[in-house]
Amino acid sequence: MTGYAKRQCTAADRKYTVEIKTLNSKTLDIIAKLPASLRSRELDIRTLLNPLERGKIDLIITEEAGTATAAQINTDLVLQRYSQLQQLARQLDQPTTNLLDTILRIPDVWETTENTDLSDSEWQTIAGTIADTVADVDRFRQQEGDILKKDFIKHVDLIEQKLNSIPQYEAERIDTAKERIHRYFSEAAIKEIDPNRFEQELIYYLEKLDITEEKIRLAKHIDYFRHTMDHEENCGKKLGFVAQEMGREINTTGSKANHVEIQKIVVGMKDELEKIKEQLGNIL
Repeated sequence: MTGYAKRQCTAADRKYTVEIKTLNSKTLDIIAKLPASLRSRELDIRTLLNPLERGKIDLIITEEAGTATAAQINTDLVLQRYSQLQQLARQLDQPTTNLLDTILRIPDVWETTENTDLSDSEWQTIAGTIADTVADVDRFRQQEGDILKKDFIKHVDLIEQKLNSIPQYEAERIDTAKERIHRYFSEAAIKEIDPNRFEQELIYYLEKLDITEEKIRLAKHIDYFRHTMDHEENCGKKLGFVAQEMGREINTTGSKANHVEIQKIVVGMKDELEKIKEQLGNIL
C-alpha cells in the first residue's frame, strides 16, 4: 500500500531528516539511502522498518551539519578532479570554464574534522525518530485501507443485490424449458407424449440448469468476505482467495443461466467483482 511520512530530529549537533515512501509490493523491498554517520547502523535501521511488513520502501535519511562543524577542502582531491575534468573537456572539445565551481559541488572534496561516530544515546534519538516515522506511514496506510474497505463493501453489496434479483426469473426458466422440450417433440413428429417420460426429461433438463447450489455458495462467500475484512488483519491474500471463489460461482451461474436477464445479472456481478480484484493487490 502507498504511504508517506517525514520527521526530523537533532543528534550530535546534526539535524537528521527521515523520509519514508511506500508503494505496493508482494514482499518487503527496502531501498535505504543513508548518510555516512548511519551506514554502520543499516541493519538496525532495516529492522526498524519490519513493522511495515511488505511493500517497496524508499527510506531516505539526510544529515545537515550544525554550525559547529568544521569542514575543509581536500586539496589533493580537488587538483586530481580538476586535472581529470580538463582532460575530458579537451577530448570532448568543451569549454573548461567554471570547472572549479563544478568540483566544489562534489561532496567528497569536503572533509569534516568532526567525529561522525554516534553515541548510544544519539543513536537512540535517531532510532526513535525512524520508529515514529514508520508509525506515521502505518497510519497513512491504515487510512487508505479504510477507504478501500468502504469501496469493497459497496461492490460486495451490489453483487449481493444482483444475486438476490435472480429468483424472480427462475420460474420463467422452467416454463421456457417445458416449451423447449415440447418443441423438440413436435419437431421429431412425436404425436403422443408419455407424461411420465416428459416429466423425466424435464427434471433431467432442469437439474442441469439448476443454480441453487451456486447461489448458496456465492452468498456464503460474500458473508465470508465481509467477515474477513471486519475481523482479520493482513487479510489481503485471503480476500483474494475468497474473490476467486466468488468468481467461480458467478461463472458457473452464467454458464447454467439459460436466460437473458440472468445473464445480464451475471455480467453485472462480474463487473463488480473485477473492481474488487483490481484493488486487492493494494492491501496487506
